[in-house]
Amino acid sequence: MSNPALLLFLEQCLNGLQFGIMLFLITAGLTLIVGIMDFVNLAQGSLFMIGAFVAASFAAATGNYYLAIPIAIAATAIIGAIIEVFALSRFYRRQHLDQVLATFGFILIFNEVARVVWGSQGLSVSLPPELNRAIELLPGLTYPLFRFSFIIFGLAVAFFLYLLITRTRVGMLIRAGASDREMVRGLGVNIGLLFTFVFALGAGLAGLAGSLSAPIMSASVGMGEPVLILGFVVIVLGGIGSIRGAFWAALIVGFIDNLGRSYATYLVGLAFGKHAASTLGPSLSGMLIYILMATVLAIRPEGLFKARAS
Repeated sequence: MSNPALLLFLEQCLNGLQFGIMLFLITAGLTLIVGIMDFVNLAQGSLFMIGAFVAASFAAATGNYYLAIPIAIAATAIIGAIIEVFALSRFYRRQHLDQVLATFGFILIFNEVARVVWGSQGLSVSLPPELNRAIELLPGLTYPLFRFSFIIFGLAVAFFLYLLITRTRVGMLIRAGASDREMVRGLGVNIGLLFTFVFALGAGLAGLAGSLSAPIMSASVGMGEPVLILGFVVIVLGGIGSIRGAFWAALIVGFIDNLGRSYATYLVGLAFGKHAASTLGPSLSGMLIYILMATVLAIRPEGLFKARAS
């Protein structure tokens, strides 16, 4: 395979897949929280940031990036459970606007805490030597091993979540809680404990995404907000409460966002000339996923998959 344009396209597709997997890890827990608890959690992006900072600081202190990943997952899961029990659980029966304001407050708190603890400059993560290299996937196509490992690991996590939701008693309770919360409570299930578990699971997944993303984008204050916006786009596209929908929507958004930024300016230049490409291309690349969201909602308001589906 010696076509440079094709090799570049395949590489960008892999980058889009890796970005989509990262979005799924963030939105899988978020879509459960929104779908089951009917709770709008804007703090999910901040938990992503905390996971990145914890992983970066632990890896810098010990030189062990592999151990930094489970540490970041545990830290964000514990933080998520604590804020759910002591603060956010009080807002379950409140209006969505109250939930938005409360969790937006946690965004500000987490950003300031991160600035005080880790500084405003951000932290980078040095990969282990065995991951800091490229592998040849096809003749002429090399790809960073860490990004490829990110994809494989993310797909494994997605499969684990599928088994958890569809094949276990906990998953049965989660799906039942999404369909009829009061019925599950009437059967003697501790809904409060179930909600705490779901919130901690979502926080841990955000921490996992942050720890895996830290070597790529570095840990920095406010890094969770842009990702959070894309996360809600994924939830709307996939269908509220649908893990399957979140997975496919995250991949679609990842591909469109990455390929749009790579090729939108070029395609606009072919159609309208270089002047239009320099002005319209960058704007169009950032608008593509929102155009897609508006189109899907106009045709299928419930999203790609039925709301609160498995």
